[in-house]
Amino acid sequence: MVQQFKYLGAIISDQGSKLEVLARAAQTLTALSKLKPIWKDKNISVKCKVRFLRALVLSIFLYACDTWTLTAELQRRIQTLEMRCYRTILGISYLSHTSNDQVRTTIQQHIGPYDDLLTIVKERKLRWYGHVTRTDGFAKTVLQGTVEGRRRRGGQRKKWCDNIKEWTKKTFAETQALAHDRDRWRDLVHNSSRRRPNDSTQS
Repeated sequence: MVQQFKYLGAIISDQGSKLEVLARAAQTLTALSKLKPIWKDKNISVKCKVRFLRALVLSIFLYACDTWTLTAELQRRIQTLEMRCYRTILGISYLSHTSNDQVRTTIQQHIGPYDDLLTIVKERKLRWYGHVTRTDGFAKTVLQGTVEGRRRRGGQRKKWCDNIKEWTKKTFAETQALAHDRDRWRDLVHNSSRRRPNDSTQS
């Protein structure tokens, strides 16, 4: 019996997804730092730098993100990581007191409308949930199965499926039914992944 182990490059822990997300963030920042000559090169456009960032840096962070269970704290950390990456490629120091909204606006001016990192993570997780729900196999058995025994006392740890219910504003039974309709599920994924915590609009 162990508290954590690494499987196919991802950390599996009895403490949830925090260790894996933090490890991914550290690897992402290391890759970001190694590419400093590119970020500082004035002859490379911001648009190209963003493409490099997504292909060479953010792809490291997104590995196996559809398996994560995200708490409010982890969602904030994901947003913080993205802002750090964009500030680096734009050469904006935190001492300049430039707001995150200004950074996002600057990026959008160069590449047009884009999905932020948290939206991509949510969308991948929701798509994987729909895929597993429509298939028959071990993954579906694990997803829908239950374990005998009592739940621990006190506050309960967030479960993987809690994110699905939280983001879609649907019950587990409703999402199960909707996932079998690919078109409706695709629309729900699009809307739910872009909804922010204070947005109570129903899909």
